[in-house]
Amino acid sequence: MNVLLFSPHFPPNYYHFAVSLRNLGVNVLGLGDAEYHTLRPELRQALTEYYRVEDLHDYDQLVRACGYFTHRYGKLDRIESHNEYWLMTDAQLRTDFNVVGPKNCDIEWVKRKSKMKQVFTNAGIHVARGILAQNLAMAREFIAEVGYPVVAKPDIGVGAAATYKICDGEALACFFAEKPVEDYLMEEFLAGELYSFDGLTDQMGNIVFYTSHFFSQGIMETVNEGLELFYYSLRELPAELEDVGRRSVQAFNLRERFFHIEFFHLTDGRWFALEVNMRPPGGLTMDMFNYANDIDLYQEWANLVVSNRFSAFYSRPYHCAYVGRKYHLSHRLSHEEVLHTYGTAIPHHETISPVLAPAIGDYAYLVRSPDFEVLQRVIEGILAPA
Repeated sequence: MNVLLFSPHFPPNYYHFAVSLRNLGVNVLGLGDAEYHTLRPELRQALTEYYRVEDLHDYDQLVRACGYFTHRYGKLDRIESHNEYWLMTDAQLRTDFNVVGPKNCDIEWVKRKSKMKQVFTNAGIHVARGILAQNLAMAREFIAEVGYPVVAKPDIGVGAAATYKICDGEALACFFAEKPVEDYLMEEFLAGELYSFDGLTDQMGNIVFYTSHFFSQGIMETVNEGLELFYYSLRELPAELEDVGRRSVQAFNLRERFFHIEFFHLTDGRWFALEVNMRPPGGLTMDMFNYANDIDLYQEWANLVVSNRFSAFYSRPYHCAYVGRKYHLSHRLSHEEVLHTYGTAIPHHETISPVLAPAIGDYAYLVRSPDFEVLQRVIEGILAPA
């Protein structure tokens, strides 16, 4: 079996997937722009071969690389990246080389946020009212209906990049005066708690693993206001969240895919779908899955790819939290004091890539405990200001 990993060095923790595939006898083929010697040793050892290109945005270079791998090893069975940024590139390569997985015709409903709304709505799931605001007049008409504030975000975009909360007419006029040329989706602002429904499906679309996380605030606020983010897994999921999550997975026909679906929980009890990501979760969330359940989802994912087998038992014995510190803020406890005070509850900590830092922090601590009150105390201690 030949699995091509696109940009295999990022995010850095996903080298575990390459190792797990290699342990099953898979030819793991790397295609990236990083110098080979800069890849971490475990990743280099897991790769059967690595093909470096100068520019991952140059599609001709990617086609030549895939052609080379096909000539040398035979048909490519999978093409995967671990970064939402490459969603459309992955799909184009799968289409051109007839590889299993989402192709061009499959991703229109997930690459455009406006299309996502249609899928959620067809599944009977609440969404925020929104329009593709092509000009100031359209935006004003929409706001006359929903009121301020509104959120403007690229219809095709990654995370909270270039996303704005607009609170008055002056800010609205400013936005359109400086608006990028791409399509922007304008939505009513929803005040609620942010949750995710996360998991993995097998080759038939059955959910074989699922969980949920609560977020301290949205990524838009985290990035735009320079805030620190924490989020933690639930040991028991609200029945309504599981229901809308499962219906979403079915509506988007996710097969052999990880999913990360975001929902707002409003004070009136309703759940509103925000967006779906048909990829492994970002940051260290995969590692949080493992620490919360004492399993190895990198290996289980590889098992699914090779033989459609998922054998791990999980019961969510722990809450697991991600706590991200930002270097521009001062904290009561130093890094060393954090580890000395809470070390038994911190199974992992590491520096975060500058690419991800605006959203999830410069330095991350994973915290786990079966006791939610203990988890809260550790989170508060790590983020306590000086």
